[in-house]
Amino acid sequence: MKLKVNRTFNFNAGPSALPFTVLEKAQQELIDFRGTGMSVMELSHRSKAYEDVHNQAITSLKELLSIPDHYEVLFLQGGASLQFSMIPMNFLQAGKQAAYVMTGSWSEKAFSEAKLFGEVYQAASTKDGKYRSIPKLDELNYKKEDTYLHITSNNTIYGTQWKEYPNTGDVPLIADMSSDILSKSIDVSKFALIYAGAQKNLGPSGVTVVIIRKDLLEKANTNIPTMLKYSTHAKNNSLYNTPPTFGIYMLGEVLNWARELGGLNAISELNDKKATLIYDAIDSSDGYYIGHAQKDSRSLMNITFNLKTEELEKRFLDQAKRKGFVGVNGHRSIGGVRVSTYNAVPFEACQAFSEYMIQFQKENN
Repeated sequence: MKLKVNRTFNFNAGPSALPFTVLEKAQQELIDFRGTGMSVMELSHRSKAYEDVHNQAITSLKELLSIPDHYEVLFLQGGASLQFSMIPMNFLQAGKQAAYVMTGSWSEKAFSEAKLFGEVYQAASTKDGKYRSIPKLDELNYKKEDTYLHITSNNTIYGTQWKEYPNTGDVPLIADMSSDILSKSIDVSKFALIYAGAQKNLGPSGVTVVIIRKDLLEKANTNIPTMLKYSTHAKNNSLYNTPPTFGIYMLGEVLNWARELGGLNAISELNDKKATLIYDAIDSSDGYYIGHAQKDSRSLMNITFNLKTEELEKRFLDQAKRKGFVGVNGHRSIGGVRVSTYNAVPFEACQAFSEYMIQFQKENN
């Protein structure tokens, strides 16, 4: 007998919604994973059963993102926050500089960590404009001798997203794509390193994906702890120590779901339709809803806005909660409303929220 499941409209910014079919499959395989008599969480990470899961997840990610052969795919731990330190630790060399583009809180944190390891500077910043936009490509002031240029592709707190990426030539381009990886097609070959926490579009929290060009690995600093070297994990297929096996299993199943959905083109088209529903409600409100991001920098993953007064915002959020919309409070640093429309958030959820916005305005104008 199949139990009736009561699901909310989950707009959490992360950990975020997972595909329902993936959760159902995980539920079915939880106790006896594919005839092993054990849960996937009980399998040895050295076993053939887990090795197949691990390698298939890597293969699926390479296929979906069209990752060239001269890149390694790593499954690490510690989230993007650990990458803020690992990147300069590995690549910021003595006597050289690295450039950072400041577009929000996460780029600020990455910059602060990098300062602990060497010389860094800001190649551009939109902080003076309250992080409402992404810098124009011709506004990026980095140097050809820089060790790398670091960007944050999508800004969850402020609701901005890069629409195109710079061609940096010989300067390695590094991107934190935690909140929009797998949401659209990208040219991986533009980047020397991409990193992303899994808990937005890839799976549950606990796994960090790193896509790194092999020649960059060869240039890394060597006098650092073994576990903090990318080369350690590349040489050992991310199995140097016990990996987050269940998280990687779930990541693999999310990738299978993405493939069955039609791949990145289909996902990108759906994400655009979902975000448009809510942006249209903002734009047609005659200023009742005030979007934070400039239109040319709007994120398709995190939609941020305010209402005309704090009292209205509180009423809006209270009623949204009662109607089953979860996770729509803005980040504590800026307040307001934030609707995260990651891959696994259904179109119907965004449609329902858009209708709620329109109805709320009619009733509270």
